[in-house]
Order: sequence, then C-alpha cells, then structure tokens
Amino acid sequence: MSRVAVLKGGRSLERQVSLRSGARVQDALERLGHDVIGIDVGTDLVDRLAADRPDVAFVALHGRDGEDGTVQELLEVMGIPYTGSGVSACIRAADKVLAKHAMRDQGIPTPDFYAFNETAFQALGAAQALPAIESRLEFPIVVKPAGQGSALGIKFARTAADVPAALVAAFSYDRKVLLERHVPGRDLAVSILADGGRATSLPIVEAVPQQEDFYDFEARYEIGRTKFVCPAQLDQAVAARASAIALESYELLGCAGFARVDLMLERDDEALFVLEVNTVPGLTETSLLPQAAEAAGISFDQLIARILGAIGD
Repeated sequence: MSRVAVLKGGRSLERQVSLRSGARVQDALERLGHDVIGIDVGTDLVDRLAADRPDVAFVALHGRDGEDGTVQELLEVMGIPYTGSGVSACIRAADKVLAKHAMRDQGIPTPDFYAFNETAFQALGAAQALPAIESRLEFPIVVKPAGQGSALGIKFARTAADVPAALVAAFSYDRKVLLERHVPGRDLAVSILADGGRATSLPIVEAVPQQEDFYDFEARYEIGRTKFVCPAQLDQAVAARASAIALESYELLGCAGFARVDLMLERDDEALFVLEVNTVPGLTETSLLPQAAEAAGISFDQLIARILGAIGD
C-alpha cells in the first residue's frame, strides 16, 4: 500500500473535467487499498504536499499547470515520484506548435499549419499575410490556441470572413495560435499504456459527434453528444498504421507511462494525420483512454494500477 496524492482541479479551463477525473482515480485507488489524499491544486500545493508527505503523486490535472510540465517540475523539486510523462515531454506536447514542428521534422504526418503569436499580429503585420496563408491551406481552416486541450478555443473558419473572429477567439485562450488545414474524415484516438517499460497501443476509439460536425468540448464531455466506437471499425492495415504513428509520436516527444494521441483519418484517401499528443488524458466516464482500456479487457481499477505501477519505467 502506498500513500498517494491525487492532484486534480487547479486553475485551468479544464478544471471541472480534472475534478471528475481525479474523483474517479481516488475511488479506484481506495478500492486498490492505497491511502489516498485528494488535493485540489492551488496556492497551498507545496504546503499540502509537505504536510501530507505522499509516497507518490497521481497527476490527474488537465490543461494549464498539469500538462505543461509545471506541476511535474515542482514534484521533482520536492522529490515526489509522479505518474505520466516528465517535464520536457509535457512541455513539448502541451505546445501544439512545438509538437507539430517536431513531428514534421521527423516525418510524422500532421496537417499543414502556420503559427503566430500576438506580437506577430500586433507589431509585425502578420495579418497582412493572412490571404497568402489562406490560399495555401484552403478553406475551411481550423484556428486553435497553441496551448489548450479538450478542443477549447478551436474554431472553423469556413471563409476568409470567418478568420478574424476565429483568431480573436483563439487569442482569448492563448498568446500563440495556429491556423491548420482542416482534414475532413474520421476522428480517431490511440491510447498508449506503458507495461514493464514498453509502450503498447490500446484499441482505437472513434468519436462520432451525434448533433454537430465537429467534436468540440461539449461533445467530448456531455453524455449523449458523441457516439464512441471502440474498437473503431477500420481496415486492419489502417488500424496498424494509426497505432504505429501514435507510438512514434509518443516516443518522439519522450512521453512515459500513458498518453493519448489524436489523429484524423482523411475521408478521400485514408491518409492519417496526428493532431496532438495528450500527456494527461481524461479519466472521466466519457474519456477515451478508459474506453480503450476496457476494450482491451483492462478494468478501470486495473488501468489506474498499471499507470501507478509504471512510475519510473
């Protein structure tokens, strides 16, 4: 039995999702016989950790602070082992622009994109380059903040007239945004789970929105808004290729323990493109990692035990 601090909540826009993930993790850890301390991460985090003296920390903190390496760095300073990826992997994965450049350099397929920070628009006249960008990416264009998860702040610009409002929305979430080629097709998720130091892929989940044509924040977390198919009904060769690309992305960024890689399968030619790598994927009732684990015959409690057991692999 270990004394486990479950880090959840926090100050990000994904706070409510994180609280739900953390609550499920706590319940599972208690069923597994651990001494569990739930910590809603705030300004008293260091004091709480120093007072409670956990053996390990289970990071269920989504978004800002939890997935960008911040809390991982703090845990390392305090000498507390923790679940999931280390500092550098979290930094690279959390910044979609950094991650996509790394993928492109490595030859991993990711949708074409251009990225700018606020300075480029305010001081360097990047807005004047928008027509050239739009002609190269073609419409519709996906406009998204560089550092948010759960589809927060993502907008479709179907015409040039939609771009300014989409940029304003994206900049309200982050100081850096990217304009990305829209890939029409199927939304796939490949979850990765470490086992004895070796990363393996779980059955692929396909998310099929039931009311919209876009898998947005509400569709992800409101029961009934999305149909999830797991294992996804894919040609065997396509499924193998998706898993291989996901594992390559996981390893490229230096991830550890567990992660989820989101991809698009293009409708016309079945080309695969990596959208992002999530180092602290959701663990709620509608989250994709638990669904993939269940399809592989791994119960939620077993999943949590394996994530905890992978610390240090």
